[in-house]
Amino acid sequence: MSSIKRTNVGKRLSDMAIYNGVAYLAGQVPDDPALDIEGQTRQVLATIDRLLAEAGTDKTRILMAQIFITNMQEFPGMNKAWDEWVPAGNAPPRATIEARLANADYKVEIVVTAAVN
Repeated sequence: MSSIKRTNVGKRLSDMAIYNGVAYLAGQVPDDPALDIEGQTRQVLATIDRLLAEAGTDKTRILMAQIFITNMQEFPGMNKAWDEWVPAGNAPPRATIEARLANADYKVEIVVTAAVN
C-alpha cells in the first residue's frame, strides 16, 4: 500500500498531499494581497509551479483546477494571467467559481490536482 506524503504540514492543513501517483494541492493564495487580480493570480500560479516541482511533476500534468475568485467582474484579469501560464495543448479541466475567501483582500485562490511523474 502506498504511503501518504504531506508537504508543509501545519496545525490546520498541509500545502500538498501525494498519494498513489497523484498530488493534491490545498487552495493556494497570493503572498501579496495588495496586488490586482492579475498580479495575485501570477503569484498563486508561481506557488503552484513550486509545489508541483517539489512533487516531481509540473503544470503539464494537472488533472483538474478549481479557481475561486471574489468578483466575476475580474474574470478577464485572472484569465489573462492563466492564459500566459498554461502550456499550449495542456489546458486542464477547470472550474471557476465566485466565492468569498478567508481573507477579504484575497481576490483568487486556486486548488490543483496533478499526476506525479
